[in-house]
Amino acid sequence: MLNMLHWLPDGYGGVSSYAGDIDAVFRFIYWLTFAIFWLVTILMVVFLYRYHYREGDTRRATYTHGNTALELLWTIIPAIVFVGIWFVSKTTWADIKGQSPPPDVEVRITAKQFGWTFAYPGPDSLFDTADDKTDKELHVPLNKIVRVHLRSDDVIHSFFVPSFRLKQDAVPGREIQVWFKATKPGRYELPCAELCGPGHSGMVGWVNVHSETDYQTWIQKLWQPS
Repeated sequence: MLNMLHWLPDGYGGVSSYAGDIDAVFRFIYWLTFAIFWLVTILMVVFLYRYHYREGDTRRATYTHGNTALELLWTIIPAIVFVGIWFVSKTTWADIKGQSPPPDVEVRITAKQFGWTFAYPGPDSLFDTADDKTDKELHVPLNKIVRVHLRSDDVIHSFFVPSFRLKQDAVPGREIQVWFKATKPGRYELPCAELCGPGHSGMVGWVNVHSETDYQTWIQKLWQPS
């Protein structure tokens, strides 16, 4: 069953600590939709055959005001389905959006037509101080909690890392915090997922996930004297 979802970025379960939980919710909705699609398709074929035109058939369509029992049925069943989806996803949503674990690394990401700016606090761990550094790409350590302070300088953008199953709008005038923990080293695409102007399609960044040794090497290189 999981093989049918192999087309998800970096496979089923992604490369972040909560990607597997998000994919489990997606799998539930996927198979539920799959089942409903075939149920409707089969019923449609059955009805087409049962009620197709036959030579000499004198039956005529008649007007009916409705059927209360059927109307209740097709109202209650979708309501139960939506409650089921909420029940399956509420724990995942609460774990990801409802709380943010203490971060090991913090970075401020600013979106602007049509690119990303990544700002890192220096040894004092404070933003907007003299030891801050910026880079054209996002660099994070493996298996560490990263807290992102997300901003926009102009219009609404969307910070989207498909491999992490992470997506969050960047809204002008607000700073929104999100977090992730990458579980596999590599280089991952960071596109903008909100139409933000004529250069939207080219607004692509990169997330580099390093081993602890490689991350410390990058830190030393970034903060070495000019």
